[in-house]
Amino acid sequence: MTVSWTDVIKGFGRYLRIERSLSPNSVAAYLSDVRRLRDYLEENRGGAGPASLSYGDLSGFVAHIAMSDDAVRTQARIISGIRSFCSYMMIEKIITEDPSALLEAPRTGMKLPEVLSVEEIDRMVASIDLSEPSGHRNRAIIETMYGCGLRVSELVSLRLTDIHRREGFVKITGKGNKQRLVPIGRVTLKEIDSYLERRMAMPVIADQNILFLNRRGRKLSRVMIFNIIRETADAAGIKKKISPHTLRHSFATHLVEGGADLRAVQEMLGHESITTTEIYTHIDRSYLRDTVLMYHPRARRR
Repeated sequence: MTVSWTDVIKGFGRYLRIERSLSPNSVAAYLSDVRRLRDYLEENRGGAGPASLSYGDLSGFVAHIAMSDDAVRTQARIISGIRSFCSYMMIEKIITEDPSALLEAPRTGMKLPEVLSVEEIDRMVASIDLSEPSGHRNRAIIETMYGCGLRVSELVSLRLTDIHRREGFVKITGKGNKQRLVPIGRVTLKEIDSYLERRMAMPVIADQNILFLNRRGRKLSRVMIFNIIRETADAAGIKKKISPHTLRHSFATHLVEGGADLRAVQEMLGHESITTTEIYTHIDRSYLRDTVLMYHPRARRR
């Protein structure tokens, strides 16, 4: 079957959006991986078309990215994307055999995420200058990310109508447009209310229902959230390399350390697999040690 790269990439994008229900960011990453494969083939394999892909083509591509500056996890993600691409072509009968079946991804190991202590988060919140126009908004952003364990994409898309105050929950639309309910505490609601009182004075609001807005009354970008978190951490004197995801990691870690059920944490984070959530049981070794010393019969002093 003769098919162009342009056509098959377009079809793959539709498949990811409609059949797999992936988020726009995930779709963009997968398509970028396939275009990278296409470019490699054009430069090194005589421009092989998608229907003629072979194991040799793919193993050469894997060797190529292994020599790049990409992190091991990025390489593993690229290979996963290529496998999905080949699966799609099998479904569409563009190919009859899967050339990616024997591909091996690099071993990534388990990288423990950076975590902030409660005291460090308190310092971040306290470092925000509330006399600045964005002060109350930025404080509400940090409290919401830490208090609810949100991803950046979930935070910037959060709407006023997603907050159910009487029930004490906020409705989150996560990856693949899957929705979940996450408890929201009084401290977080108080900071949101303080921000909303000042938001009402904004001259123009493009979308009244979006919770967090920039100075022009528009939805905040992901990059803006990264900048807010890093600038706040610097102001608080925190030297750790952190990102908005650090607040999500801290949310989960502090729940697990406090004795929360792992299934409940999985539900609040929106993880499909419990194995993804289990990483938080490995973060605080002293917590685990103290648990064993306290509860295990062989560890008790006689």
